[in-house]
Amino acid sequence: MRMFSVVFRIGVLTAVIVAAPFAGQLAAQQDGRARMTAAEVPWPAATGAGAGTSGATGIQTIVLKGDPTKPGLYVLELRCAPNVTIQAHSHKDDRMATVLKGTWYFGYGDKFNEAALKALPVGSYYTEPPNTPHFARTRDEVIIRITGYGPTSTTYVNPADDPTKK
Repeated sequence: MRMFSVVFRIGVLTAVIVAAPFAGQLAAQQDGRARMTAAEVPWPAATGAGAGTSGATGIQTIVLKGDPTKPGLYVLELRCAPNVTIQAHSHKDDRMATVLKGTWYFGYGDKFNEAALKALPVGSYYTEPPNTPHFARTRDEVIIRITGYGPTSTTYVNPADDPTKK
């Protein structure tokens, strides 16, 4: 029952967000209340980088709650352009994600493998256990919501695949 309560609270927290147009982050009122519709999300430019992301070009990231670089709960939304490939990488924290728009092709393993991708349509979810390599691809625009407990990191299995180093 306690896990349900935590999951329910996370869902409620992510459903009540308010926009603020600075650095791709959102601000809640001082008492913690916040709310926003999907159309109000202030997506930043598709720079690709951001704590807790793959760093791949064509991805816009917004922090809905918390700070993924610090200890504590955080919630991110990623909007991925069509035809983006994300090579095998991992994160040090335990995360789960839900597909909000499009079809996300996701797989686990030390190397990108088209045959290992599973199509995850809207409403699907997946987990990213700590230090577990995974990879992804899009064919259409995709929006996913990631919830984790920071601080997070991104480590590519093959450092040459890290788009932030190119």
